[in-house]
Amino acid sequence: MTVQVLLVDDQAAFRRAAALVLARLPGFVLIGEADSGEASIGAVRQLRPDLVLMDVHLPGIDGTEATRRILAEAAGGREPPVVFLLSTYEAADYLSQTAACGAAAYLPKAEFGPKLLQTAWAAANADHQPIE
Repeated sequence: MTVQVLLVDDQAAFRRAAALVLARLPGFVLIGEADSGEASIGAVRQLRPDLVLMDVHLPGIDGTEATRRILAEAAGGREPPVVFLLSTYEAADYLSQTAACGAAAYLPKAEFGPKLLQTAWAAANADHQPIE
């Protein structure tokens, strides 16, 4: 199975770095990028990704509100994407927000890499085996 990923971050440098991680990770493919919460909602509608990597701090609506909206739209009948929130801040600062907005996990940007992404994806999909 190929996991189609939408990357949402307002920092181009992080988008480039995350794209390199995804390019080297078998089974994950970057299908699009967005640089704001509003743009992420439109991109999800158009691209229908399996996974959204969503920065918490975005211009306009933030990542938690964008996640709420994306998942609410999906509740109308189509399969919702899995959303992982990302930030440079400590996980403890965002655990309650992660659960409240419906995101599957919080991933610190400082720890973002292939192993963390695979582990989080496997945890979010109980029937999904980690891609080796």
